Amino acid sequence: MPYLPSGFPDGAWLPDVVVELGELFAARGFELSLVGGPVRDLFLGRTSPDLDFTTDANPDQIIATVSGWAEAHWDIGRDFGTIGLRKGQDTIEVTTYRAEAYDPTSRKPQVNFGSDLGEDLVRRDFTVNAMALKLPSFELIDPHSGVSDLHQRVLRTPATPEESFSDDPLRMMRAARFTSQLGMEVAPEVRDAMIEMAARVEIVSAERVREELVKLICGVNPSAGIDLLVESGLAEIMLPEVPALKLTDDEHHRHKDVYQHSLKVLEQACSLETDDDGPVPGPDFVLRFAALMHDVGKPKTRRFEPGGGVSFRHHDVVGAKQTRRRMQALKFDKATITAVCLLVELHMRFYGYGDQGWSDSAVRRYVTDAGDQLQRLHRLTRSDVTTRNRKKAARLDHAYDDLEARIAELAEREELNRIRPHLDGEQIMEVLGIAPGPEVGQAYRFLLEHRMEHGPVPQDQAVQILKEWSAARQ
Repeated sequence: MPYLPSGFPDGAWLPDVVVELGELFAARGFELSLVGGPVRDLFLGRTSPDLDFTTDANPDQIIATVSGWAEAHWDIGRDFGTIGLRKGQDTIEVTTYRAEAYDPTSRKPQVNFGSDLGEDLVRRDFTVNAMALKLPSFELIDPHSGVSDLHQRVLRTPATPEESFSDDPLRMMRAARFTSQLGMEVAPEVRDAMIEMAARVEIVSAERVREELVKLICGVNPSAGIDLLVESGLAEIMLPEVPALKLTDDEHHRHKDVYQHSLKVLEQACSLETDDDGPVPGPDFVLRFAALMHDVGKPKTRRFEPGGGVSFRHHDVVGAKQTRRRMQALKFDKATITAVCLLVELHMRFYGYGDQGWSDSAVRRYVTDAGDQLQRLHRLTRSDVTTRNRKKAARLDHAYDDLEARIAELAEREELNRIRPHLDGEQIMEVLGIAPGPEVGQAYRFLLEHRMEHGPVPQDQAVQILKEWSAARQ
């Protein structure tokens, strides 16, 4: 575990594997440098999850150099000059120096291998990622003042922003992601280029956009990243439902700013995540994204009522459908889409509980409908309270405390997390003397509904209830 020389933060160190790899390449006459995020994170006091290297060796030479040292290697990125390898617990990528540029109409980079570290660094996204640590000498190469920009918490590009974003339009989204993850601000010229070139992100694949969005949402300050996406116009292309929230503002201020409210809900949801041992370990993308999207149905459902009021009837259902379409367009997996959309659809269910009270049946339905998203729903619902009226906020908080207490009480008494009809399919067929078919499903749903309304009953009573239901249908 070698410690780095003066000039680096006190206590900064690198894994032994970094030095070993550097000595291996040097022995064969090749240059090798640790580059990008791992170098940046040394100055931020963070442990980088990735080890990325760059070299003047070509892919074949990289493989020849690491053969016998690496426990495994793969060349899936060979066309881009990248060879992956594994040594112990470390996964490593080594990439040939390159200068790449996007064709204006293409989603894929045109890769040209280079022979110069400086040329490689100038093609990188931001100055804070355009630093390299030469190995095995530990010489810091920082031609674009990345360390200074880190201290100033500013994002600049090594080349002009226009060149950088033409090379890879996804870098504009990455700027927003670093705003969220690292608490940085974009330089004015970077912001201007993002605004001017936002439409260029349309050529980037949905999968790459999705991955950047997930990283942004899971950052330390996702609201700042979302704000930059909206201000730059990028969100209009890849997440248009969010900037559309600003369209619900009105000149008479008859309702709250839905866009700012959504960002506040997102922030509050982040604060309610748990540690790794809790029910919702953070950062939790599903909870956070549901918080951001929970009101996206409001622009389509806004109505001005007689007397000056504003309503958004069924915006929860409409918003869930919009969220599903957007997440499908971004190629999210089915389980993530289902979880987020369920939370958006259910986020209004609680309101009215404090005024009207709920029957045990209503509590059962709330728990059953939420399913395995109940803990997230608790947090989303609490986060949705952003009123400055302290009495109203306290009343809603108290009401939800009461609801959670009732859920706990019923769960202990009735095993709410495993609500099933009084009888299963086999028992239904035996009691009614019928074969598998539609009637079994109808009886099953009837018994489930009865269970919801009245709670558990003894089996003999359930049999009698089922017979009476069947007889009434004759």
